Amino acid sequence: MSSKRMRIAIQKSGRLSQDSEELLQSCGLKINKREARLIAHVDNYPIDILRVRDDDIPGLVMDGVIDIGIVGENVLEETRLQREKVGLPTEYKLLKKMDFGGCRLSLAIPDEMEWHGLETINGMKVATTYPFLTRRYLEENHIQFKTVLLTGSVEIAPRAGLADCICDLVSSGATIEANGLKEVQVVFRSKAVMIQRIKELYPEKQEILDKIMPRIDGMIQAHGSKYIMLHAPKNNLDEIIKILPGCENPTIMELAGNPDHVALHMVSQEAHFWENMEKLKALGCSSILVLPIEKMLK
Repeated sequence: MSSKRMRIAIQKSGRLSQDSEELLQSCGLKINKREARLIAHVDNYPIDILRVRDDDIPGLVMDGVIDIGIVGENVLEETRLQREKVGLPTEYKLLKKMDFGGCRLSLAIPDEMEWHGLETINGMKVATTYPFLTRRYLEENHIQFKTVLLTGSVEIAPRAGLADCICDLVSSGATIEANGLKEVQVVFRSKAVMIQRIKELYPEKQEILDKIMPRIDGMIQAHGSKYIMLHAPKNNLDEIIKILPGCENPTIMELAGNPDHVALHMVSQEAHFWENMEKLKALGCSSILVLPIEKMLK
């Protein structure tokens, strides 16, 4: 691969891989992807997409082998702590925290065990695939423990007699519940992040990155927003606008044949929108339309 081509590493399989590819494609990168290949070329930019193991991505960025990586914060921080212990480079530049890949690293104990705070597991064996994050958290809270390192199926450790409790990734919580465990303490919250090598990029690569980052910002902002159109009574406009905090001031237009109402268009955050629609209705709004936004560039 030419050193003048930007190298972006993403997870080679799983949900984070799919989300990362969709993000890059939505930003205008035409990825020439073949399932059997670990390197995909971008047709319209000098970019190579490397599909690798998620726990390899932080090291590749920290060693300056690749320019950009998209990885979960849990993997990034676990790798940073591990490399720090053995004296390997740990520097990177955080470019963007994404709106996907959300999960949490949590302590879970058997259902029959009573939980009285972290002291409950003092002196116990803790099974985990994240020994450095687990150790940092428990040592900061002055808990004595023994680590049982497992590379998979951590949730079976207590029933198999391998450990007293676990510290594992949780998304919905269904897996630990199915194995007779209950989540009791969050150790680390994680989302996907985009990171860059600490060494300065070639000007050609930096130019590409400067073009892509505003698009990524726009995609992230669009995912959490909706385009709102409604008819609103003029005498309640101030209250209505307060209910719909937007990126910019709303567009307000006169309604033909209805001098007491206006048409209001704006981009607003999606959170709690059903409750907001009911409030808008109570303030006399009508014809309320909520539309998805695919892309947005401020």
